[in-house]
Amino acid sequence: MIGVKPLVSTEVLPSVAGRVPAAEQPVLRLDDLTRVYGARTVVAIRLWAVAAGQHSLILGPSGSGKTTVLHLIAGLLRPSRGSVRVAAQELGALTPAQLDAFRGRTIGIVLQRLHLIPALTVRDNLRLARTLARLPPDPARIDTLIADLGLAALAGARPSRLSQGEAQRVAIARAVVNRPALILADEPTSALDDANCDAVFTLLRAQAEASGATLVIATHDPRLQPLLQHRLELPAQP
Repeated sequence: MIGVKPLVSTEVLPSVAGRVPAAEQPVLRLDDLTRVYGARTVVAIRLWAVAAGQHSLILGPSGSGKTTVLHLIAGLLRPSRGSVRVAAQELGALTPAQLDAFRGRTIGIVLQRLHLIPALTVRDNLRLARTLARLPPDPARIDTLIADLGLAALAGARPSRLSQGEAQRVAIARAVVNRPALILADEPTSALDDANCDAVFTLLRAQAEASGATLVIATHDPRLQPLLQHRLELPAQP
């Protein structure tokens, strides 16, 4: 391998002969995960596992591969080698169409760029998330979630009318509307002041717990490091 030393988490679940017992299957497991661009290895993780409800951080300086790892976990990128298993499903075994459906039902994502659909209202952005996951409409779930996030007055507004903080809350609502097993957030606080950093982290964790999801945050924000003890630390790229 070139460029990155393989990582081994010190907080993985117990295993027998290299296999995690079925009763203790983690919600997320990375095995020998490698991503190569050209001659450069940008991700090399020997083993990392996250139990259900074990909210976790992926840490590292800018350019260390945090976003790449998050995209591999979400199935937005395919690994060069190794496996990603989410809720006991090996992502590499799925066709692109199956992966899209699985992601919509099982993984909620809050990206740095929020990617709200500008032509749709707040409510319709959440409806679309359910449609793309091939789930039936659930207007009561959508309206309750919008109200819980303080967005009821903006349910009929398009994203262009929202402040950055309001748009981020909509993105969080969209990530949890399908009650996923796993929520991924990419640098959700790095551009925020202390008060808003605390508010966004509290909101993410509260919504994850309300939805029965496990939260994984990729960040280089030192303010989040004391808040969650389970983490994967990526080294700086050479």
